[in-house]
Amino acid sequence: MTGIDIVSKELNRCPWCGDDPLYVKYHDEEWRRLVTDDHTLFEFLTLESAQAGLAWITILRKREGYREASHNFDVEKVAAMTEDDVERIMKFDGIVRNRRKIQSAISNAQLFIEIQKEFGSFFNYLRSFFHGDFPIVNHPATMADIPVTSPESDAIAKDMKKRGFKFFGSTICYAYLQATGFVDDHLDGCRAKQNATN
Repeated sequence: MTGIDIVSKELNRCPWCGDDPLYVKYHDEEWRRLVTDDHTLFEFLTLESAQAGLAWITILRKREGYREASHNFDVEKVAAMTEDDVERIMKFDGIVRNRRKIQSAISNAQLFIEIQKEFGSFFNYLRSFFHGDFPIVNHPATMADIPVTSPESDAIAKDMKKRGFKFFGSTICYAYLQATGFVDDHLDGCRAKQNATN
């Protein structure tokens, strides 16, 4: 066990965010706070899918660019985008310019809307995979204790892949569940865990 694996006694915060102000703010104010509104769930779906293969801080730094490119994460407007929009966005340096990820954001938006129609909301869809205590609160003592997948993320990712979603495997899904508060993986001793309110 090393100093970077455990909660800093000085900062009383999970070590993964380091001292980057943007990352610290995300850790303190967003990560593991339960999200129930579909607008924010779509935002994180878009961002987490864009993150595949990259560091999360890279996406956080481009979050406003993604906001601009996706009409403030308006799922209906994203779902209506065309190849002309893809070409336009490919010239925009505010996001990671990956054609397949841009195209998948559009198709994922269309599938997101289909799920809303089927389940009443995307939140209801996600919630249907959880049984027993919800949200799930884990008690990791070190970074090594935090899993990268779970039975829930496996099941959700498998179902979403079957529905046609792209860039949303189980590892990305688990990060999504952490980001949206379906799972709380703050280390024991972290002030965010101590001050947790849902």
